[in-house]
Amino acid sequence: MSEPASISTSIAARYATAVYDIAKDGDNVKALEADLDALQAAMNDSEDFRTLIHSPIYTREEQAGAISAIAAKMNLTDTVANTLALMAQKRRLFVVPQLLSTLRDIIATEKGEVTAEVVSARALTKAQSEKLARTLKASTGKDVTLNATVDESLIGGLVVKVGSRMIDTSIRAKLNSLQNAMKEVG
Repeated sequence: MSEPASISTSIAARYATAVYDIAKDGDNVKALEADLDALQAAMNDSEDFRTLIHSPIYTREEQAGAISAIAAKMNLTDTVANTLALMAQKRRLFVVPQLLSTLRDIIATEKGEVTAEVVSARALTKAQSEKLARTLKASTGKDVTLNATVDESLIGGLVVKVGSRMIDTSIRAKLNSLQNAMKEVG
C-alpha cells in the first residue's frame, strides 16, 4: 500500500470511528446510513462534487461554504454535516470516499454483515442479486450486502470481492489466462 493511501485510510478511520460512535450514542445509525447513501449518490452523479472534494484550487472557506450548502440541501444529519464542515476546515475532504467506505464497513460489522463488491459485465437482475447474496451467505455464514457495479470490459461473468477473498469468473480473466498460457508454450 502506498503511503498516501495509508494516510488517507488512517484519517478516514479516525473520522469514521468518531462519527459512528456519535450516531450510535444518539441512536441515529439508520439516519447515518441514509446520509451515506446520499453522499455516495452525490459522488457517483456529480463531477462538481468530486472536484470540490479533491481539487486543491478551492480555499478552505470556499470548500466549507460549499459543503455547508450541500449538507443543508441534502438534509444531512448534524453529525455528518458538522464532520464534513470540520474536514473542509482541516483540508481533509479528499478522504470522503474512504470515510464512506469505512463507515459502511463499521456499520456492517456491528450488524454482523459483510459487504461484497460485485463487478459484472451487465447489471444484475434482482433474482441474480438475491441468488448471489444467498450463495455468499452460505459461504461466509453472515448476511451479505451486495455493492454491485458494471464493467462492460469483463465481457461476461463476475468479479466478487468479499473481505480479502476475490473470485474472478469473468471472461476477460479467462482470456488473459489463456493468453499467458499460450505465451509460455511458444
